[in-house]
Amino acid sequence: MILLLMVAAVLAGWIYGEVFFNLGSNTVALVVKDSPEALQVRGRKGDWRRASSLTPGDLASAMLTRHAEEGLRWSTLKVRRPARFPGNQVQALLGAEVHVVVIEPEKFEFMTSFLPRFELTTAHERLKSERLNFVITANFRDPKGRPLGYVYHEGRQVNAAFKEWSGTFFVKGGRPYFGPKSLLDEVPGPMEEATQGYPAVMKNHTVFSYVDQKPDAFFDGSKITYRSLAGMRRDGAIVFVLSGDGGVMNVSEAAELARKLDVQHATLLDGGRALQYSLSTDDGPWHFAATNTEKDLSWHPLERQRSPVFIGVRKRAPQIISVGR
Repeated sequence: MILLLMVAAVLAGWIYGEVFFNLGSNTVALVVKDSPEALQVRGRKGDWRRASSLTPGDLASAMLTRHAEEGLRWSTLKVRRPARFPGNQVQALLGAEVHVVVIEPEKFEFMTSFLPRFELTTAHERLKSERLNFVITANFRDPKGRPLGYVYHEGRQVNAAFKEWSGTFFVKGGRPYFGPKSLLDEVPGPMEEATQGYPAVMKNHTVFSYVDQKPDAFFDGSKITYRSLAGMRRDGAIVFVLSGDGGVMNVSEAAELARKLDVQHATLLDGGRALQYSLSTDDGPWHFAATNTEKDLSWHPLERQRSPVFIGVRKRAPQIISVGR
């Protein structure tokens, strides 16, 4: 009887940790974070290969479709990272994933999403309250929770720029763009929606060399953590490469996956413990949060993670064409 009670208590504790702290994912992240080995992707036949050695065709065949509708596809890559004991065993038990979301702007509109006075909120809340199809953390934030970097919404600038940030999301002429800030001058027209990102990762299919350089006060590209990369293909489709449960990466690995998905320009969005995104599917909303977003705790490693600004995506309203009599 005592044994059964102990097992029940452990199970209840695990479920509680999984629901509120993404316990399984963070267990995997913890055991692989110091591994010197490269990220591996499981192929369609079950073989494991380094992400850097995959061809675009290999990568396409390895992606497992989770949800698809006109103009939007969510796929998953099964990944792992060789590590010392117990890293390999933990990964074999709990698994690890990287998600790829591809959205066509012809079918979906992009916007910034936030509360008045940039009150902190979650992806889950933004998805529900604004009836979005997809939502993800955008700007980095300062210690007080204010967004770092410009924010534009409905043609108005509502937060100041942060000069160090080199990446951007913006909408001009109704079309979304992700990449380095130089795109702002290359695309004509006024800013309709926008946020800053850091850093810009890629332009014209070329990954910037600084993603592998020595860390600075704002950026450590070599750190294995939760990553969020947003980019655009030459055909205008928007591609998100996102850490899922246990799928922690360094920036080079996220950029390499994006490059093989034919991403032309890309920037990072806020990642690490702050990463959260939500997606509407046929089975109802699906949510990912790197860690706690609900419990108001004072201990820094488990403190509540909420963000001021998100990027939202909503299905475009069908156009009504009037026919004259």
